[in-house]
Amino acid sequence: MKKEEKAQNIDKLQQEFAKASIGILTDYRGLKTPEVNGLRRKLQESGGDYKVVKNTLAVKAAEKLNYPDMKTIFNGPIAIAFGRGEVQDTAKVFTDYVRTSKISLTVKGGFMGDKMLTKDDIATLATLPPKPVLVAKIIGGMKSPLYSFVGVLAAPIRNLQGVLQARIKQLEGTN
Repeated sequence: MKKEEKAQNIDKLQQEFAKASIGILTDYRGLKTPEVNGLRRKLQESGGDYKVVKNTLAVKAAEKLNYPDMKTIFNGPIAIAFGRGEVQDTAKVFTDYVRTSKISLTVKGGFMGDKMLTKDDIATLATLPPKPVLVAKIIGGMKSPLYSFVGVLAAPIRNLQGVLQARIKQLEGTN
């Protein structure tokens, strides 16, 4: 590969790293072309991509972006599943496809921005509910104590109302 071509490939990889909300690094050895193409198709449907990368070029691209921890994970044949949408969507599509198609794909780790992810982190991300559900749970958790507080404040007034209603019925019964 010529020097100019290497520089162009490094720039392309650097742009891919910068645009990606998540990257899942895998060892693609043993995969057949139809399996790789199927994974690519699934990821593209969710706004992602699956690319085989040359380690030396990927390390140089990561260095340009000041991702120093990424150097350690690039050893052996590597392909990266890039996700550009919601992080958990890409992780879920990836893990679901690997599980349902029963392909033997080894996850080496991943990245989210400049933060490195382990296999367990990626599995955890895949099990997270969608963002709107998480937001709804947080808002519900914030509203619950407020409703309880309002109930506590309203209790004496409800009790007084009950006593007054009972007294009114008592007086109506004696007349």
